[in-house]
Amino acid sequence: MLIVSDVHDAFDALEAVAATGKTLLILGDLVNLIDYRTMEGILPEVVGREFVADMARLRASDRSGRARQSWVDRVQELDIDVGAKVAERMQAQYRRMHSVLDGVDAYVTFGNADNPGMLRDALPASARFVDAEVLTIEGWSVGFAGGGIPKVGSSGEVPHDEMRRKLASLGPVDVLCTHVPPDVPMLAEDVVAGSSKASAPVREYIDEFQPQFHFHGDVHQPRATSMMLGRTTCRNVGYFRATGRAVELLH
Repeated sequence: MLIVSDVHDAFDALEAVAATGKTLLILGDLVNLIDYRTMEGILPEVVGREFVADMARLRASDRSGRARQSWVDRVQELDIDVGAKVAERMQAQYRRMHSVLDGVDAYVTFGNADNPGMLRDALPASARFVDAEVLTIEGWSVGFAGGGIPKVGSSGEVPHDEMRRKLASLGPVDVLCTHVPPDVPMLAEDVVAGSSKASAPVREYIDEFQPQFHFHGDVHQPRATSMMLGRTTCRNVGYFRATGRAVELLH
């Protein structure tokens, strides 16, 4: 099976991976709200590139409260329905996802950039939306828990208590798949964005159950892409929008 995360609208590259005919696991962030490298994405299109760049600087300097207030002020300033414009563009990207995954054996969970309901509804019949469940895939027991850590209140974020409940419902598995990394600085800190995506519940689950593998995404430029936590190999499968590459899991 092939595993990717953080597709962020790179559907031409995803189509090439899907064309291999192998089972595909997608660990969230299908849509591109913003590419911080280029300031491309839905949010810059709707509210302006300079404003989004300012927001990014506030978040990187750990001033999320000020960033949230700036967002509120900007939405009030613009004479448009910002939410509707963002949703319209997300739907367009999900329609492209549908066409790429149609006929592909795929398992898809959500990330912080996703709208879980939109994502679920947009998947073709060949793809399955997975969250808080365990499936047997190619002989592996694979547990999925989607969503990002709570930061700005987006629909794809999951409170820590809810994430803890989802993970507890899985029990022991061979392979854990989440969008977020465990609370380990080398895996959770983005060296470019200057932010941390650390999930304490994911770290707690790994410490208790020690799956053979933990695959995640979310951190586009981590300090480390892989490390051992006890017997568990934790691996960031990469920023697919930038790399176009999948990680393959073999027996």
